[in-house]
Amino acid sequence: MNIPERRVLLLDAIEASVKAGEEILKVYENTIEVEFKKDNSPLTIADQRSHDIIIEKLQPTGIPVLSEEGKEIRFKDRNHWKLLWVVDPLDGTKEFIKQNGEFTVNIALVEGQSAEMGVIYVPVKDVLYFGSPETGSYKTEEASKRDLTDLDALIAKSQKLPLTVERPFTMVGSRSHMNDETAEYFAGIRKEYPEAEIISCGSSLKICMVAEGKADVYPRFAPTMEWDTAAGHAIVKQVGFDIVRPDDNQPLQYNKEDLLNPWFIVK
Repeated sequence: MNIPERRVLLLDAIEASVKAGEEILKVYENTIEVEFKKDNSPLTIADQRSHDIIIEKLQPTGIPVLSEEGKEIRFKDRNHWKLLWVVDPLDGTKEFIKQNGEFTVNIALVEGQSAEMGVIYVPVKDVLYFGSPETGSYKTEEASKRDLTDLDALIAKSQKLPLTVERPFTMVGSRSHMNDETAEYFAGIRKEYPEAEIISCGSSLKICMVAEGKADVYPRFAPTMEWDTAAGHAIVKQVGFDIVRPDDNQPLQYNKEDLLNPWFIVK
């Protein structure tokens, strides 16, 4: 893919994420009605509205979309895709329902099986994270007030990642999915860094904290899906980190037959 085309696609993803986030906030600010999927995970009308907006914006690109709300696409139908969007319209539905603000919109562009471009929008904070090989990774405050049609102007109003943060060695964990394996991993880190701190938050914000420079490592020893990590994976890669499997230290891959991620560590 040539660079001008990728820049246009990045803007498409940025605009889609912010518009979807604005729609999510309309639901968030009112009574939240919750349904449950077949796997008993929660679903709200905000998930579907966000999905619809993102699909409408990305469809003209001609690149197929693999989304949490449209995940029933058979592997034999997507196996030949060399380029695809991987989308989570509302990452952190449990946090959304709790109304703690720790939910995001995730959009990634996957080439082959590698996450190469990522956009993560945090609607409640109006903060945008984005990254690609051509641009590097950035954080944008007050994203909805920015010109989302001019990438250079947006970058000029953004902070290049990682930021310089004075802090002790910091580990980040899931607010809703802490387990014994993660606690054991944290204990092992503390043997090397006795003063290490642990912070918890929801959704792909944990990956963003590593990319931003607020944390050094994020282990995830619990189930996640490809759309939970793809956007963050693209963003952290541009600041020198990666998302790897703990057994062989190889990076996560995408558009697999089984869309379930193995356990991983962001480091």
